[in-house]
Amino acid sequence: MSEVLKPLRDPQPLLEQALAEWGGEDDLWVFAYGSLIWRPDFEFAERRPARVNGWHRALKMWSRINRGTPERPGLVFALLSGGCCRGMVFRIPRAAGEDALRQLWRREMITAVYDARWLNAHTPQGPVRALAFTLSRASPNHTGELSLEEYRAIFAHARGRYGTTHEYAHLTLEELRRHDIRDRQLERLLRKVQQDSD
Repeated sequence: MSEVLKPLRDPQPLLEQALAEWGGEDDLWVFAYGSLIWRPDFEFAERRPARVNGWHRALKMWSRINRGTPERPGLVFALLSGGCCRGMVFRIPRAAGEDALRQLWRREMITAVYDARWLNAHTPQGPVRALAFTLSRASPNHTGELSLEEYRAIFAHARGRYGTTHEYAHLTLEELRRHDIRDRQLERLLRKVQQDSD
């Protein structure tokens, strides 16, 4: 779930917009780059490796509920502009698409921090138009640049209702590796944090 203490925007009109943009005439595709890969929370008919251009995965979003608290925020992944990102796309049958979107909104958009966008995702079987949850650098939940010392403190102390930032980052890396996806930036960060804590 994306998190701030109060919604930045009303999520309902954003859901209605996404439903209208999807249209309901074809199967629904969702691009996953973080916890959606290992905990999608919706039924799907197909999963494929995918790449989106113009966006990258970054552990630069404050988490004040799931992986931290308001007093000691943790971190979750965001999709930020620039570069490219390898992840997974899930195909949800058309008949289940609206329910899946509503479920996704309850999980990811309850506080409307993310910007939901339709991105071209490149898969081995060809391109698909997939919904992705992106983050603006202007959002108050975007961390900006963090030092290694800040990451180390967050990894050591931040804990929310779903566990620690450290666990979350490792689970994501393990699942990416399971699907033969390399995230060298995440690997370097976890290696440096581990080295500093040894």
